[in-house]
Amino acid sequence: MPLAANSRELVLKIIFVSVAVVILSRLFFLQLFEDKYKVMANDIAIMRKVVYPPRGVIYDRKGKVMLNNEVVYDLVVTPIEAKKNQDTLRFCEALGIDTPMYNKLIKRAVNKSGWVRQTVFLEELSPAQAARFQENIFLFNGFQMVERNIRSYPSPHAGVVLGYIGEVSPAMLKRDRFKSYNQGDYVGVDGLELAYEEVLRGQRGIYFIEKDNFNRPRDSYKGGVLDTPAVAGRSIELYLDAELQAYGEKLMANKLGSVVAIDPATGGILAMVSSPSYDPNLLRGKERSKNFGKLFLDATKPLFNRAMKGSYNPGSTQKPLTALVALDEGVITPSYGYPCGGGYYACGKRVGCTHTGGGHAANLRLAMANSCNSYFVHIYRLSVDKKAYKTVKEGLHKFYEHMYAFGLGHPLGVDLPGEKGGTLFDTKDYDKMYNGSWNSCTNLFVGMGQGEIASTPLQMANAMCIIANKGFYYTPHFVKSVAKNPKDPVLIPFLQKHIVTHIPDSAFAIVGLGMMDVVEKGTGTVARLPGVEVCAKTGTVENKAVVNGQALKLQNHSMFVAYAPRINPKICIAVVVENSGFGATWAGPVASLMIEKYLKDTVATSRKALEEKMYNAKVIPKYTYIIDSATRLRDRMIWERKQYRKKYEDSMKHYRDSMHIRHWIKKNLM
Repeated sequence: MPLAANSRELVLKIIFVSVAVVILSRLFFLQLFEDKYKVMANDIAIMRKVVYPPRGVIYDRKGKVMLNNEVVYDLVVTPIEAKKNQDTLRFCEALGIDTPMYNKLIKRAVNKSGWVRQTVFLEELSPAQAARFQENIFLFNGFQMVERNIRSYPSPHAGVVLGYIGEVSPAMLKRDRFKSYNQGDYVGVDGLELAYEEVLRGQRGIYFIEKDNFNRPRDSYKGGVLDTPAVAGRSIELYLDAELQAYGEKLMANKLGSVVAIDPATGGILAMVSSPSYDPNLLRGKERSKNFGKLFLDATKPLFNRAMKGSYNPGSTQKPLTALVALDEGVITPSYGYPCGGGYYACGKRVGCTHTGGGHAANLRLAMANSCNSYFVHIYRLSVDKKAYKTVKEGLHKFYEHMYAFGLGHPLGVDLPGEKGGTLFDTKDYDKMYNGSWNSCTNLFVGMGQGEIASTPLQMANAMCIIANKGFYYTPHFVKSVAKNPKDPVLIPFLQKHIVTHIPDSAFAIVGLGMMDVVEKGTGTVARLPGVEVCAKTGTVENKAVVNGQALKLQNHSMFVAYAPRINPKICIAVVVENSGFGATWAGPVASLMIEKYLKDTVATSRKALEEKMYNAKVIPKYTYIIDSATRLRDRMIWERKQYRKKYEDSMKHYRDSMHIRHWIKKNLM
């Protein structure tokens, strides 16, 4: 027993001695050999300088710079070190600020990052401030000038596409994607800046510099062996055509809506306009926050990318897809006609048609050219009621599968953040809506692009790519190459061809001819271009809004989709002009001018008057601002009732205000 006790005592002694030896050895190693920790412990004599590299440049398809860099200097501070400064007055003179401002900025820095962490004291010093401060920097403990690149936009276009950068937020730092970032770093916040952050960012550099006894920087510590060099971000080349983009924004000025143009052979996005647009230079520099607030509160929502987030009933632009399904299901042939006399009555209710003369829907091409509502709601019903399916529910599910394959009802995967997928109802959705009791008459409006179907302009343009390509598409995307490499790993998903369906080429061909007839002798003659076969479809979409419980019938949305030329197509396009009327009145001219500009690089003299009309038109209705105000009042009321239930009088006041707006709308708009 004593022997066992002695053995345990010996083991414990060995353990304690071993631990002590390990600790002493590690301390010895750290003090004599590990320079990294010596630098951290000796921050007074050795300065750690962070260098942020320039972000990658963004070029358009022709090599034109769309997004570049500009060097600025930020003044950063470690507040605990700044407390050692005695000559605050001299410091303020060097920067051209007063003592209250100095105290305010120090307080802000402490509140943001605490006393011991370095943070920004003053952003973007002017050249004069930078020069004066650099001369005296050795006098001021805790302060350091940091070179930084801010983004520079040579032209005031494509704001929603390019995006902007901002300081990384505490919420972002909690996400895995940004775990390598530090407070004070800058990051892409929206658009391509965010989508390609890892490509554009580069790698920040860390440099250690010796300081003399006057706190002035001298040489690199140990010849720079501990330094981490900054690596510039990689540049990217886009499919986007900067000239076409600027032209589209000019055509869409003073309008609400969007334009999306795609090269069907690659899926490359040639232009993406969301109107009203904004100058991306507003979201750079010291005025960024103030300008963002103004843009965010603007009733026309310039920060909202309508091209991929706006959701609209497609209206008659849906009809080519309805025709393709009917042809594929074998329920019609190209010669199939319908005796429309001005309306569709087969479901016990009238669905109006803009044509009353006989023969305007005698076959598919005529029905497409004349945009006959009766024809397309009927062939929709034939498709979902096909005898091969046991029930209409099975037929509707098949129609849903067709539409889903055409890119509707789900995000396409464009290389911008925040894309929406629109609306597409399946059998289960109608079962829920109608408690399982419904038939093809219940949802016949889907066949003509109304009812429970909604698409983004991006989806509409992609659907044109599918028709132009006779059954396939590439995921729409902006980036053509990364650092001149078109097969960079980040681009692999966009190189994959998506085969949509087994629909035969003959079906796509006849639908294409029908769309050509729309332009040559139908509802879209405004889009005729000499020497170019343009295939298109107009759309005039019912537009309703609900404001404070009041249903409002507003002006129709104008829509137009097209591709050209018919043989070997080079461009597919979708245009939406909100609250403006017929598809051929506004969206059609914008689309045809964009097509002409892209294919011919100029606009014919005979069409200059049409171009000027688009430039000068102002079609944003006043009720846009009223509805926005009413919506904001409603949201404020809901928020106040949740947050301050006891503030009954305030809530009632806002309620009375909202009722006043509601009566104004009813009086002036209905």
